[in-house]
Amino acid sequence: MSVLLQPHRCLPEDGCAGTLIGRAWVPQESGPSVVVVEEAGVFDISTAAPTVAGLLNADDPVSVVRAAPRDRRLGDAAALLANSAVEAQDTASPWFLAPVDLQAVKACGVTFAASLLERVVEEQCRGEPQRAGEVRANLAREIGVNLAQVEPGSEAAAQLKTVLQRQGLWSQYLEVGLGRDAEVFTKTQPMASVGIGADIGLHPASRWNNPEPEVVVAADARGRVRGATLGNDVNLRDFEGRSALLLGKAKDNNGSSAIGPFIRLFDESFGLADVRSAELDLEVRGGDGFVLTGASSMREISRDVLDLVNQTIGGHHQYPDGFVLFLGTLFAPTQDRDEPGEGFTHKLGDQVIIRSRKLGALVNRVNRSDLAAPWEFGSLALFDNLARRGLLGKA
Repeated sequence: MSVLLQPHRCLPEDGCAGTLIGRAWVPQESGPSVVVVEEAGVFDISTAAPTVAGLLNADDPVSVVRAAPRDRRLGDAAALLANSAVEAQDTASPWFLAPVDLQAVKACGVTFAASLLERVVEEQCRGEPQRAGEVRANLAREIGVNLAQVEPGSEAAAQLKTVLQRQGLWSQYLEVGLGRDAEVFTKTQPMASVGIGADIGLHPASRWNNPEPEVVVAADARGRVRGATLGNDVNLRDFEGRSALLLGKAKDNNGSSAIGPFIRLFDESFGLADVRSAELDLEVRGGDGFVLTGASSMREISRDVLDLVNQTIGGHHQYPDGFVLFLGTLFAPTQDRDEPGEGFTHKLGDQVIIRSRKLGALVNRVNRSDLAAPWEFGSLALFDNLARRGLLGKA
């Protein structure tokens, strides 16, 4: 994986032209620091912004970053990226972490028509991948309309719902894909997400799973979107397909939330329009020589970014530390990997690369959740570490 963790692969196409913030583990501090990534190097700005959550809640995060002292250079981006590869990590040198800390980690599901149909496939397969091909063909024939052309919550969507109910085809996934209310769930706990170069985790009992490349927006406590990054909303198709009540077990396991490489703050070089038009490329490289490619276009999302944000935060729910929100994926792999008709599933050691022009690349290796490094540094550890460094009052 180390060969993939190079600046020309992982930084945005325009390099450090934007305001790129992240987090790095700093061995000398026995803890994490907020960093800014620039042409001149990676700088620890924790004296100005001890936490990413606090930075994004500032009145003007970009001004805070630009005014922060550059007196603590941790190295260049190439060195930290190379040392982020979990299989070759020098624990005496800094490496990148997920660029989020105290924020809630939320996610939206079924926001693209193609993935909507695949969720219905999972449901009707009851977690058995060998039935997927037959179920997929039957659904396409029976539904008979292009769901991408149906606006969620519209009169046309309501009429389609009535027709599908009469045919016995209505589903909980069609409800959130076409109905008024979006699916918004808690992906994982604050501090639990892994960053670039880390192992992503699959529940050891899962036999049918896939990556989910997504744009992740970062919002403050008032719901203002401050920037964006990339995410892998690792999905267990067999668990969730057996029962929607297994969503928590399907979505929240050790290493199952990957975010990074950096949050690109909204500034003169990058904004909401770039999020709305973002194109994501996915590549999975297996040790068996298998290669899977795919793409996800934010232009095809069925709900606007701000609609999803507003369905997450408001009078019904507050997030005083802010939140990050996975926006969903168009990608739903159907390519057979082993047995005909069973589609794609991960194998241990797969390398997953998610790229977008203005956000860079998030690279991870697939492992089992019980074999990946355990999550041990949580919010209490962070507060203790910041207190020992004299930064707690500034967080």
